[in-house]
Amino acid sequence: MTRTYGYTIPGVPITKKNSQVIAFNRGTGKRFIRQSDRYEQYETIASYFLSPKPTVPISYPCRVTCVYYMPTKRRVDLTNLLAATHDVLVKFFILADDNRDIVASLGDSRVLYDKENPRVEIRIEPLGEIYEQWKKEK
Repeated sequence: MTRTYGYTIPGVPITKKNSQVIAFNRGTGKRFIRQSDRYEQYETIASYFLSPKPTVPISYPCRVTCVYYMPTKRRVDLTNLLAATHDVLVKFFILADDNRDIVASLGDSRVLYDKENPRVEIRIEPLGEIYEQWKKEK
């Protein structure tokens, strides 16, 4: 059954691209890049607000609209915010994947200002027949 899902994750969204740190593997002695503690904390907090979850991760074409409310008016990269949000949705089994066959549209995703209540509002809607027809033509 396809249905619409909506989630609100409070707090300032953290991007993965700008939250990487160089770590040291004690076993091999090699350096590697990992996500920062700040990003991992954001992922953990986000998991508490991703409810209700679909019984199985969404694998049909859908529109994932994300509206980010930031506490400052400084410039942010919407593409990086979307990538991090999509990765969180995949990690916690809301979406089966974030490829174009599932996240087929970004809807009216945008960044707005709300100093008092920073958050991201996520809406996942099935696309249905229009996208299925395109998918068959590939």
